[in-house]
Amino acid sequence: MRKWTSGALLLLLGVSTAALAAPGDAGGYVELKRENFQKEIDGKPVDLYTLTNAKGMVVKITNYGAKVEQILVPDRNGNLGDVALGYDGIDQVIAGQPSMGAFIGRYANRIGGGKFSIDGQPYQASLNDGPNSLHGGKKGSRFVVFDARQIDPATVEMRYTFKDGEEGYPGTVPARVVYKVTDDNALDIAFDATTDKPTIVNFTSHVFFNLAGEGNGSILNHQLQVDADSFTPVDGTLITTGEIRPVKGTPLDFTSPQAVGARIASDYDQLGFVKGYDHNFVLNKKAGDYGLMARMVEPASGRVLEVYGTQPGLQFYSGNFLTGAVPKDQGKGGHLYKLQEAFCLEPQVFPDAPNKANFPSPVLRPGETYSGRITYKFLTRN
Repeated sequence: MRKWTSGALLLLLGVSTAALAAPGDAGGYVELKRENFQKEIDGKPVDLYTLTNAKGMVVKITNYGAKVEQILVPDRNGNLGDVALGYDGIDQVIAGQPSMGAFIGRYANRIGGGKFSIDGQPYQASLNDGPNSLHGGKKGSRFVVFDARQIDPATVEMRYTFKDGEEGYPGTVPARVVYKVTDDNALDIAFDATTDKPTIVNFTSHVFFNLAGEGNGSILNHQLQVDADSFTPVDGTLITTGEIRPVKGTPLDFTSPQAVGARIASDYDQLGFVKGYDHNFVLNKKAGDYGLMARMVEPASGRVLEVYGTQPGLQFYSGNFLTGAVPKDQGKGGHLYKLQEAFCLEPQVFPDAPNKANFPSPVLRPGETYSGRITYKFLTRN
């Protein structure tokens, strides 16, 4: 990836003894209890799955929405911290931010008016975001119970079959997502799907991150770099216009590291539409190729997040709709998640791509397999 500023980046080699201090200590984290996530929803069992590696990294995921509820990784001193926003139990998850931590489908991001056509056949997806359809509709994958199977201490597989006509989408689509914690302190997310009718598919991961630790305040001092020379502007309803606009000369230029808050209050229509950043970047890498998309650095802790994937776009969201409201934004340990106290980096096909002929196509046909990979890799900087 060209023009990357690496600094003194060190791959995490382990966790110090100090990192194992009791949860709740200063700089510690909230211990999630499995029994608080065990419940029957829609006639299916919900549980909490724990993934670990040999270096002390821990990821906890519920099969309700395949949501990541916790990610424990060290800071530069080897002290474990929780860098993913989430909730104490399944009841709080249900009452909380619907996208937080979720695996998103059948179509991530927005479709204008919920309308699209395949081979001249029109379809109407359910509307759940004003005049638009967002993240799969009123009951997309964020709200369903996946069938889960823990393969080994580092890996869990989750499956869900989207029904023909579900939320207005055609085709029966069996989907699988596999979460794995690797020995180089990464959360690797691999997914695939097939269909029996032509349909559209766009999956992504919607983890809400704060590299200083969840509940530890603003992310505006985090420093972001994205390998993208252009982005897809939106209109006042947050639907892409079809334009692919250069980032140069705009507050969306992250081709070199920039503090998230440095230009977030700029007088620029795109920032005004979404009260910050919530935009799709057109990545420089070739669509389908697996590669480095973005890097986020939190200077105080020294934590670094690198995002890799196969998708052509990357949505950067700066937590503009977190308000500290109860119960929606009351997270682990009673922490109130407020404006711009989290960010999301969501590899994806472009928003409203079914209606934009110049965007990469999200159409999946019988006999084809839709597959992708997203990796969130954690390092430290001295």
